[in-house]
Amino acid sequence: MVEEKVTYKGNKKILFMTTFAFFLSFVVWFNMAPFASTIQKTLQLSNEEIAVLLSINVALTIPARIIIGMLVDRFGPKHVYATLLLAVSIPCFWFAFANSFWQLFMARALLSVVGAGFVIGIRMVSEWFPEKHLGLAEGIYGGWGNFGSSAAAFSLPLLALLFGGENGWRLAIALTGVLCIVYAFIYFKSVENTPSGKEFKRPKRSGAMEVTSYRSMFGLMLMSIPLYAALALITWQLSNTSIISNQIATLIYVILAAIYFYNLYKIWVVNRDHLRKGVPEEEQYSFKQVAILDFAYFITFGSELAVISMLPMFFEATFSMGVAGAGMIASSFAFMNLVARPGGGWLSDKFGRKKTLIILLAATSVAYLGMAQIGSDWSIVAAVLLTMTCSFFVQAGEGAVFSMVPLVKKRLTGQVAGMVGAYGNVGSVLFLAVLSVLNPSLFFLGISIMAFCCFIACFFLKEPGEARVTERQPVKEEETRKSGKEVAI
Repeated sequence: MVEEKVTYKGNKKILFMTTFAFFLSFVVWFNMAPFASTIQKTLQLSNEEIAVLLSINVALTIPARIIIGMLVDRFGPKHVYATLLLAVSIPCFWFAFANSFWQLFMARALLSVVGAGFVIGIRMVSEWFPEKHLGLAEGIYGGWGNFGSSAAAFSLPLLALLFGGENGWRLAIALTGVLCIVYAFIYFKSVENTPSGKEFKRPKRSGAMEVTSYRSMFGLMLMSIPLYAALALITWQLSNTSIISNQIATLIYVILAAIYFYNLYKIWVVNRDHLRKGVPEEEQYSFKQVAILDFAYFITFGSELAVISMLPMFFEATFSMGVAGAGMIASSFAFMNLVARPGGGWLSDKFGRKKTLIILLAATSVAYLGMAQIGSDWSIVAAVLLTMTCSFFVQAGEGAVFSMVPLVKKRLTGQVAGMVGAYGNVGSVLFLAVLSVLNPSLFFLGISIMAFCCFIACFFLKEPGEARVTERQPVKEEETRKSGKEVAI
């Protein structure tokens, strides 16, 4: 116990600094939402154009999470997080002072990359906390960092009022870019990739995720398809508007297909040699673990983003409420992140990661089934209580998922987190597309059914300790001589 405290000394500071970096990235990512109507009025945009700006805000997050995951594993979270915060300040300023729809569009598309910041902290936190506390630590990081979207919603309008004038909203958004620049330097000076004496493990090859069997390689190729399909779906939605022509949409489809086939080539190049030679047992991991966690985050985080988007209109229409009241009730879904996600991580640490995820997915399925029954004959109090209960299970499930992600394969944590995180965004794109053709009751029922399917799939997971050979981490020679032990992770 004493050795563990020494090994991870300073981890609470790292958790705070990294959580704030994630919090700030979400403030920037969602800095448009509070000013959507103001921007529309100021620049005379149509409802269609505002909807496009809101949807493009998640477009590049999907590939960015994959790419950032690779960069984190190669260069370390300290350098990548600082660089990301500096880089996104540029489109943040561009968006703040844009004067046309296309300027807003390009800036917003580039700003969507900041959503990949989540992946960076997953690797950082996993390096600084022992396995038995990892779920809670990752849950705090994810839950309190996600709160940045809510913080942007209530703080940026107040800042705009303080600045005053017609450009108050521009200055408020620009301020978030300034904060990114300042905090990038603070973060870089204040953190390290690993505790003293602990080696930062890097992938042996870069360009694609390493796998340890031909079956896993085929699974990786197959699981990459939805990432490109989600981008194709966004393109199709844009082509149904006057924003892009069918010819441009077709060109984008061709580009996406070309990138996908290039990705297949990179997967083959990265993995062919070591698969031919055979992978030692102590190096092996099951890609099935990654695929199931992808599906679980697709359901949990994907449905959360979609439900948050539609809840205000749902309550307003179902209970004949005012816009403000419906918005306040709907915000409770997001606010549950503060306790639910850390709670899911803590339960995983305490009672087992597989068991916790299975129970939370079953509860999520039942809760969404209950949401499908909500109607105008319900008590508003009962509807709100059910909504908050549902949000707890959904977000606790997210915490349970990411209590397992860093334990799949240490040196690939960034890439695994990137893929799982990207599937969360894929889920939001798909669920929002489904919502456009279904009524809310069928929408909730569909999520319930998919959550039940994921509940079944999770029985095929293995506890991290069973799914891998325990890796041991070398320490500095002088520390080894003093303790006479290795530091196990």
